[in-house]
Parts: sequence; structure tokens; C-alpha cells
Amino acid sequence: MRARYAVPLGISAVGAAGLAYAVGFEARSFRLRRISVPVLPKGMRDLRVLQVSDIHMVSGQHKKRRWLQSLAGLRPDFVVNTGDNLSDPEGVPEVLDALGPLMEFPGVYVFGSNDYYGPRPRNPARYLLEKVQGRHGLNGNPPVVGAVHNPWEPMRDAFDAAGWVGLSNTRGRLKLDGREIAFTGLDDPHIKRDRYERVAGGPEADADFSVAVVHAPYLRTLDAFTADGYPLVLAGHTHGGQVCIPFYGALITNCDLDTDRVKGLSTHRAEGNTAYLHVSAGCGTNRYTPARFACPPEATLLTLTART
Repeated sequence: MRARYAVPLGISAVGAAGLAYAVGFEARSFRLRRISVPVLPKGMRDLRVLQVSDIHMVSGQHKKRRWLQSLAGLRPDFVVNTGDNLSDPEGVPEVLDALGPLMEFPGVYVFGSNDYYGPRPRNPARYLLEKVQGRHGLNGNPPVVGAVHNPWEPMRDAFDAAGWVGLSNTRGRLKLDGREIAFTGLDDPHIKRDRYERVAGGPEADADFSVAVVHAPYLRTLDAFTADGYPLVLAGHTHGGQVCIPFYGALITNCDLDTDRVKGLSTHRAEGNTAYLHVSAGCGTNRYTPARFACPPEATLLTLTART
């Protein structure tokens, strides 16, 4: 009789231990990814770019706030925030407190769906089902009904007041030590707010360098940016898969990007052009699924170097 129950009990114990680790430790084990990208024009000196993404702030997340504040010690040339700052309608003051030291540096931002709408409880298995069916976000799914509206406007106003440049379906520039960096951004494709026709046309010829920015790396946006000749695209949204299998990787990306490029640096090709793509695994989770496994929360310091 004991042998009959030993295996199920053992599996349950391992599962419980894994869940406790994923929620209690790894989801708060913040990391900094450092990478170099040989993408600048020849002769241009390096740029240090800090990308933060998918903070999903919930009131009371003190360790996350302190860690984000500490990133200012990196002294980047500029900051790129690729969205989903909120997972709590009450979280705006804490987001601004966490990002306050970083807002002393030049920056740009786009928003994600969770900046606009609060999350709802959801069976995680639905992400796998939607992957099989080719449905993601509002792309093929019915419109969201009864969603909680997050107070994103005060966050936008604070970013703007700090001098950060909003890039939702628009272009913008930063001036850095005599260099002009041009940016082209989109609102979140995950909820069909992207309007590429408003920003089409490729990099600006009179800028020293151009960067494309979007929250969710849907293939239609990556294709458009790459075909237009952007050398670098920065995105977030995927959480790196969030719950991954050791030695295998992510099962989902929560968009139509392949799992091989769920996080980190890769390339994208479209219409004969190639762009570098960096997807941040982000530093938070949906408040209703507060677990990470084999995918620690992160920010990225990208050192952009000249092409050889």
C-alpha cells in the first residue's frame, strides 16, 4: 500500500518544491544581462543603453523597486523602457519611485497592454492552447470585455516631464554629446494598437543612428522595421517564456515570434535586409501568475559598438 502512493506523493512534493522556488526565489532573483551589439556606423563611439521591460509593478514589491533604483548606478547613455510597467491599478506611484533615478538620464518609452489594462485571472494552459491555434492577444481572439482600465496617463505625464520621449506610433530623438539618435516606435501590437503606416519610411538620414522600439515583437512589426532598414529593434513582452524547461527553453512567447528568439540578442531578416533584435525577458510577472522558472527576471545593458 505504501508503494502504491509513494510515486504520486513524490511527484507532488517535487512539484510543490518547484512552485515554491519559482514564486518565492526565482521571481525575485533579479539579474543584469550585458551584451555588445556591433551596429553603429564606423567611427562612432560606443553607446551604453539600459533596457527595462515588463516591470508589472504590484504595490508592496519593495525588492523590485530597490533593484530598479540601483540600475541608475550603471550610468547609461540613455534608457529604453519597452512597456508593461503595471500589474496593479494602484502601482503607478511605485513605478515612478522605482524608475525615478533612471529618469534622470535621457530615455524613450512605449507602452504595453498591461499599461492600459489590468490583468485578470487566467488559466496558464490557455497560452499553450493559443500557441497551437495561432491566436495571441487580440490577434485572432475576441476583443477584451470588462477589462480594468489602468491609470496610465499620470505615468505618461511623469515620463514626459522627466524628458523621456514617448514613441507610441511616432518618432522621436535624443541628443547625446553632439550625437542625434533617432527612434521610431509603435504602440502595442498585442492589442492591435500598432499603426506602422504613421511611421513608415525607414531611418532618418540626418540622424547619427536610428533605433526601432516596440513592446510585443510580432512578426509583422519586425518585418516592417527590418524591411525599412532599421539596424536594431528593441522589444519586450515575452517574459523570456517565464516558465521554461531546463536545457530545453521556452514553450511559448505569447506572440508569433519563435521560441528560439524568446529573449536576448538575435537577428531578423525581411526583404533582403537584416536587423539585430533584442528581446528583454523583463523583470516582472502578471500578478496572478507570479512565478518564473529557469528564466530569472532581468534588465539589459546593451553596449552598442561600431560595425567592423
